[in-house]
Amino acid sequence: METGIHTNVSEFLLLGLTEDPALQPLIFNLFLSMYLVTILGNLLIILALSSDSHLHTPMYFFLANLSFTDICLSSSTIPKMLVNILTQSQSITYTGCLTQVCFVLIFGGLENCLLAVMAYDRYVAICHPLRYTVIMNPCLCGLLTSFSLLISLVDGLLHSLMVLRLSFCTNLEIPHFFCELAQIIKLSCSDNFIDNILIYIVACIFGGVPCSGIIFSYVHIVSSVLRMPSSGGKHKAFSTCGSHLSVVSLFYGTAFGVYISSAVSDSPRKTAVASVMYTVAPQLMNPFIYGLRNKDMKEALKKLLFPALISSPSPGDSANAVAISGPDATI
Repeated sequence: METGIHTNVSEFLLLGLTEDPALQPLIFNLFLSMYLVTILGNLLIILALSSDSHLHTPMYFFLANLSFTDICLSSSTIPKMLVNILTQSQSITYTGCLTQVCFVLIFGGLENCLLAVMAYDRYVAICHPLRYTVIMNPCLCGLLTSFSLLISLVDGLLHSLMVLRLSFCTNLEIPHFFCELAQIIKLSCSDNFIDNILIYIVACIFGGVPCSGIIFSYVHIVSSVLRMPSSGGKHKAFSTCGSHLSVVSLFYGTAFGVYISSAVSDSPRKTAVASVMYTVAPQLMNPFIYGLRNKDMKEALKKLLFPALISSPSPGDSANAVAISGPDATI
């Protein structure tokens, strides 16, 4: 690395996943397909939930917010990567890079918080079914979502402001397909001790608190389910948590895998490839996990896509749903 320092940086270079020109068309088509499926799948979930009044429940409300977050998170990284491949350019402006860092942190943190909120919703539904509608009222649902967004905004803006104070060396190459905060700090020639400490503190808070909340919720859920006398009740209770557990496992599992990969590998390019798993895969799979396992979601999607083929239900078919039957109810 050269010793020159650029205080006023105009642009960075995103090196992407590979430097092999022969692989660029394959990567472009692959990521374009994944991005379109992610947008379409999550958008269909939002439209289906908003168009069906029977699905206007707390868990579906959080699911719609999760789908919107997935759309925003994917749109923060993939389009710029596709544009760079298409134009055969690696540049991203300084402002664009900071904006990308901010959006990735905001929507990544928001998804993390929403998963914890959804776990709490399942805890209330299973452990306190008689008080579910009282506890999970619209006001609390709105407050939980707003608070999650607020702390995610604070996190994203705080880190972005911390990056503004850094000076950068003449080597402005980021071995990634998007502007990742840790990679940008590594390029800095100024003292980044405070930035690194802040990253670890925020990672512990954003990783530890939601993860602890999810573990707390499911410990109580398992304990409550095991005390149920009937096996049918146990199966129904566990089935309501299946989709959420799958999404949580995918989100935290891929993030932990990337952390391990970066710790044992000296190649930033391999870490960038591994990071695809947590920046792209969860957002791609969430619509399939919730849509394919869910009878209510399937019916809502059929009504949305093929309204002429769905006959209007009779009044007797519209029974009130029990609190425990959330969006994870399987066929």
